[in-house]
Amino acid sequence: MTDRWESMGSLVRRRRAENPGPMTLDGTNSYVLGAPGAPGVVVVDPGPDLAPHLAELAAAGAVELILITHHHGDHTDGSAALHRLTGAPVRAALVEFCHSATPLHDGERIQAGGLAIEVLATPGHTGDSVCFAVSTTGQAPGQESSERMVLTGDTILGSGSTVICHPDGSLGDYLSSLGLLRRWGLEHGTENVPVPALPGHGPVLGDLAAAATAYEAHRGERIAQVRAAVELLEKAGNRFPSAQAVTAAVYGDVPENLQGAAQLSVEAQLEYIRGGGTLGL
Repeated sequence: MTDRWESMGSLVRRRRAENPGPMTLDGTNSYVLGAPGAPGVVVVDPGPDLAPHLAELAAAGAVELILITHHHGDHTDGSAALHRLTGAPVRAALVEFCHSATPLHDGERIQAGGLAIEVLATPGHTGDSVCFAVSTTGQAPGQESSERMVLTGDTILGSGSTVICHPDGSLGDYLSSLGLLRRWGLEHGTENVPVPALPGHGPVLGDLAAAATAYEAHRGERIAQVRAAVELLEKAGNRFPSAQAVTAAVYGDVPENLQGAAQLSVEAQLEYIRGGGTLGL
């Protein structure tokens, strides 16, 4: 379905996979990156193993590189098939999700698709989560890039909040990652031209720094709620309240099909609080 394609400026096209659901929102976003006139393109997050979706990505240009934000199947299940279709290497933070390539490392700078792509390690949602800071290259030495954006995977979503997939994910790591993204957006954007965030699910966010700040505030509120729930349950005689009991107290309004995800986040928050974390107090 070609109507799933969207163009975002001159550098990015996005195709939404046909895998809507409670955890994927309206589907996984796959991105095709390439500067005008560049001989090749980069695909970020091939998405699920759906033949029509992968065929569209393979036909989007001469794919020279495939990048992965994190290992979850709705982002990676189609990686091997797209590698076979295009011959392009697949690079991820974890070696087992790479194909004919080496793992990504934090701070690495990749030149592909006529673009500069910086790898930002942003663990928290999962231990291997990374974001990709993309920019055009200046036309003269020292010239500033004319366009910048950050592909945030599931670290920052286009709507809703991110699940901390405990024990692989860590709330302490996630808060550090949000701080990194907030600072990156402030340092590389301006009030008039903020850096946009291109998420793995949901719509594009116009201001990465503002989105990260909002996520930090939301996490602070949730941590305070979890701490308060723990204190109430302890006063009621539950010396070591279970994650299930805390989830019921804090996330009681969350739909049943998302309760499991909510409990994962609660487990991460309990670990953070019991480890001495203080954000949100």
